[in-house]
Amino acid sequence: MTITNGYITLANLKTYLKIDDTVDDVILEKIIESASRSIDRIANRRFYLDSTATARTYRPIGNLRVQVDDIGSTTGLVVKTDPNATGVYQTTFVLNQDYIVEPTNAAALGRPYTTITIVGPTAFSLPVNYWPQVEVTAKWGWPTVPDDVTEATYILSADLYKRRDSVGGVLGLSELGAIRMSPLGRDIAAMVRAYKREFFA
Repeated sequence: MTITNGYITLANLKTYLKIDDTVDDVILEKIIESASRSIDRIANRRFYLDSTATARTYRPIGNLRVQVDDIGSTTGLVVKTDPNATGVYQTTFVLNQDYIVEPTNAAALGRPYTTITIVGPTAFSLPVNYWPQVEVTAKWGWPTVPDDVTEATYILSADLYKRRDSVGGVLGLSELGAIRMSPLGRDIAAMVRAYKREFFA
């Protein structure tokens, strides 16, 4: 199989595990993809960047700001509003003229933009019903995968691979009893906790 949006490569995982054959390549590819998606779920966000921009809709906070999902690039970014609340997004705003993206230093820090803020004379219209008033077309995700997320993917992938031969998490026996693996995901959750997003746009 081909890994889709994995945070590490098959070749790098095999180096990490000191594997020099191709016997388990398909299994390892599945493990990488599973580990990557598990990390997404722990963080309530995903760290890969879309290759093309797609549209999503949002309700603004007041008439000057709207919180959005992670935007990893301003390339292809388009913001439109629906002043009549009919589902037709007919007014297009211009970046750095009508609005800015925040945090303003996100790109320098390798992090995504999560807020669109009006700075021009035209604000978002006040709602007249519950129809989402803002349409944002963007490349969703993070500009680059954080180092912590990459390392967490290695650790979780290695754990998943080793558990194939450790029934019940038992690695072996000693004179003191069973040698067990640490609880799956404990270290991963700690590493990814700083990236967890509580807000769902």
